[in-house]
Amino acid sequence: MSFPYRFERLGVVMSPDPDDPDEVEGTLNPGGAVSPDGEVVLFPRIVAEGNVSRIARATVTFADGVPAGVRREGLVLKPDRGWERADDHAGVEDPRVSRIDALDRWLMTYVAYGPLGPRTAMAISSDLTAWRRLGPLVYVYDDAADVELNLVYNKDVVILPEPVPGPDGRPALAVLHRPMWGEALDGDRLGRYTPAGHDGEGLSIWLSYIDLEAARADPRMLTVLSGHREIMKPEQPWERTKIGAGPPPIRVRDGWLLVYHGVGPADGDGDGQVYQAGAALLDAEDPGYVLARSKEPLLSPESEHERVGTVDDVVFPTTLVPHETGLLCFYGMADARIGAARMVRSAGHVGPAGGERP
Repeated sequence: MSFPYRFERLGVVMSPDPDDPDEVEGTLNPGGAVSPDGEVVLFPRIVAEGNVSRIARATVTFADGVPAGVRREGLVLKPDRGWERADDHAGVEDPRVSRIDALDRWLMTYVAYGPLGPRTAMAISSDLTAWRRLGPLVYVYDDAADVELNLVYNKDVVILPEPVPGPDGRPALAVLHRPMWGEALDGDRLGRYTPAGHDGEGLSIWLSYIDLEAARADPRMLTVLSGHREIMKPEQPWERTKIGAGPPPIRVRDGWLLVYHGVGPADGDGDGQVYQAGAALLDAEDPGYVLARSKEPLLSPESEHERVGTVDDVVFPTTLVPHETGLLCFYGMADARIGAARMVRSAGHVGPAGGERP
């Protein structure tokens, strides 16, 4: 099965406000959702002097059906918990947002940059305005796989919006994440952990599960993940260094549409790294099974804003939402601005049979 989607760029939608000290080092990598009244709401990471990140709220404005800007609506999370800050660094970063109808809530995963470095945490909301922290994620030790995920950083954590069967057949929320093997949690003092059978090269996307009934009984159980397995490894030169989930996957007629980023060496001497975007289709019932995957990147740094910024040569998609104007993707541009693109189905493609999905 060939890969049936492509991107159309729509332009820059958010740039740093030079008069706002909270934004002077960038606005980037937003989580996002569609509000009950149909507006597209973004949760950008905004960066103040000293590389201190906060998470804001901004509603997308449109002109002739195209995202044209944002209406800023204040902050929703600041690094004001002890585990989100340390003596020489602090931040809440790179949110991803999933609407979970089974819980009647929105869930936000984000990176808390605290005493042990970057750890993924979770917050929950009933209105996309007030967010309650649930704390850092905890990974249940998997004896069968002999993997202890609490010993490594873990980023790019996204939650599928609809329950799927878990490893035991019970309804579960599927969670994609990217363990960072070979990196110590606290400099060199705690050592480095890499599981048996993994050389620590080419960081991959893993799948874990949250027990849905346990989470309904106690929302704190949303932070407890189990049933870990590796599902996608780097395959192409443009993703040789690592891959990671972008936005939470969207259910389409073929399965689950996952946009992800790949990092590989730049052309020439290979000293630099380029962030590009690809995509995959995951099975509807078992998202650990990859049905199709783009061999070439679908979005690469090409414009000036994507090639030059806080970190050069970066496109970093973090939001994918259905809208009356199409399937909209919002992404970080060189760690400095936020761009928009439309994801469209390739003309003439015929995929496997499915339900009435976008």
